[in-house]
Amino acid sequence: MSRLSIFLLLLFVSTSAIFAQNAKPNIIYIYADDLGYAELGCYGQKKIKTPNIDRIATEGILFTDYYTSTPVCAPSRCQLLTGKHSGHSYIRGNFELGGFPDSTERGQMPLPPNTVTIGTELKKEGYATGAIGKWGLGMGYSSGSPTKQGFDYFYGYYDQKQAHNYYPTHLWENEKWDTLNNPVIDVHKRLDPNTATQADFDYYKGNDYAIDKMGEKALNFVRDNKNRPFFLYLPFTVPHVSLQAPDEAVAEYLGQFPETPYYGGRSYASTPYPLSTYAAMITHMDRKIGDVMALLKELGIDDNTLVIFTSDNGTTFNGGVDAEFFNSVGPYRGLKMDVYEGGIRMPMVARWPGRITPGSVTDHVGAHYDVLATLLEVVRAKPVPSDGISFLPTLLGQNEQQKKHEYLYWEYAEKGGQLAVRLGKWKGVKTDVIKNKDAKWELYDLEKDESETTDMAAKYPKLVARFDQIVKKEHRPSHVPKWEFVE
Repeated sequence: MSRLSIFLLLLFVSTSAIFAQNAKPNIIYIYADDLGYAELGCYGQKKIKTPNIDRIATEGILFTDYYTSTPVCAPSRCQLLTGKHSGHSYIRGNFELGGFPDSTERGQMPLPPNTVTIGTELKKEGYATGAIGKWGLGMGYSSGSPTKQGFDYFYGYYDQKQAHNYYPTHLWENEKWDTLNNPVIDVHKRLDPNTATQADFDYYKGNDYAIDKMGEKALNFVRDNKNRPFFLYLPFTVPHVSLQAPDEAVAEYLGQFPETPYYGGRSYASTPYPLSTYAAMITHMDRKIGDVMALLKELGIDDNTLVIFTSDNGTTFNGGVDAEFFNSVGPYRGLKMDVYEGGIRMPMVARWPGRITPGSVTDHVGAHYDVLATLLEVVRAKPVPSDGISFLPTLLGQNEQQKKHEYLYWEYAEKGGQLAVRLGKWKGVKTDVIKNKDAKWELYDLEKDESETTDMAAKYPKLVARFDQIVKKEHRPSHVPKWEFVE
C-alpha cells in the first residue's frame, strides 16, 4: 500500500471517529410500571431473573439515590416528560375520566396544548420521536394525544384503566384502533374460592399479549429510524397488575415459590399462580428489552445509543402482588402511593458504550424531572425552563462538573395528602395533611436510618422550619381543587 493510500485510510478512519463522536446519539428511555427498587438482579433481587436489565447496569451506570417525581402513574409520567416537580406540574394525580369498558374509554386528564415535553424539544432537534406503551396523559382525540405532544409515532394504551388488562380488545396506533385477537375480559371480575376451576382462571387469558405487541412495535421503530437520530420512549406496563402473562413465561417459575391462588379479593385478575406470574411478567419484559439491545448491535448503532431504564413508582399493594415475599423495595418503607422511600426511590440504570464507564455506581441524588434537562444536554440543545438539573456529567463520570439539587420536593394529594422533602441526608415527610392541617413533619436521617423508622423531628426544629419554607417556595396553586391541599 502506498504512503498516499495509508494517509487516506488514516484520514478516513480519524474522520469517521470524529463524525461518530459528534453524531447525535439515539436515546431509548424505558419506563417500567410499579417496579420496585429491589426487583432487579442488579439491585439485589434473588428470585426474579432480569439478565438484560442487569447487563445495562454492568455495562453502564447504576444510580442508588434516584427518585420518581410522584408515587403514582399519571403525574409521574407528566413530570418526567415536562421536567416539572409535583408542586409545579399541570397533572398532580390520577384524574380519571370515563370507565373500564371499551364503550366508556376516555382516559385521564389530558396535557394542555403547547406543553413543552421531551418529545417536542427533541423533535425540534431533528429526532424521530416514538412513544410505545402506556401513555395516561389524554386520549388520541384530545390535546393530550402523544402525536400532539411531540411524538411522531404512538402505539399502546391511552387509558390507564384499559392497561389493567394485558389481553385488551385493542391498542391504539397513531389515533387509530388496532384490534387484537382477544375476547372481552373484565379483569376486575372476582372468582369464588369455593367453586373456582381452571376454566374460570382461563377466562383472564387471551391470544395477543400487549407486551409482545409493544416489543414488536419498538423493534419496528428502531429499524425504521436507524439512519437518523431517534428518541424512543418505551413505557412498558409491567409489572402493574393485573397478574397476566403467557403460559410459557409463567412455566419458567412454576414450582419455585410457595404460592396459593389469587381470587381477585384485592381487585384485578385472578390467577392460580400469583408469585410465578408476577416474576414471569418482569422476566418477560426483560426479554423484550434484550431484543431491543440485540437489534441495536445488529444494526450497528449500539455505540451511538443511550439506553436508560427506570420505573414510575414503587411496588403496588394490591391485585395479588406480594411485595414482602420478593423484598420488592429492599430496606425501604412504603409502597406505591407513599412518599416514604419505598414509594419514590427508583431503580435507574443507563448504558452508553464509549461514554459511560462500565460498572459505574453513583449516589448522585436525582429525579425524573431531571430527565428533560439531561436529554437536552445530551443532544446539545438549548435548555428550556424546568425544575430539573442535568445529570449528564454523572453519566459521563465528570462528577466535579455535576450540579446538585439543594433539595428534592414532593407533594401528593392522594392517600390523605402527603408532602416530602429530601435535603442532603435528611428526609422530611408529612402525611394526612387533608384531614389534619396541623400535621407534624417526621424527620429521618437517611444515612443512618434508610428505612425511616426513627423520627428525629423533635431534636431538629430548625430543619422542620426549613421544610415549611421549602413548601411555601415550591408549591404553586393547582387548577384542580382536589389537588389543592397544601394551603
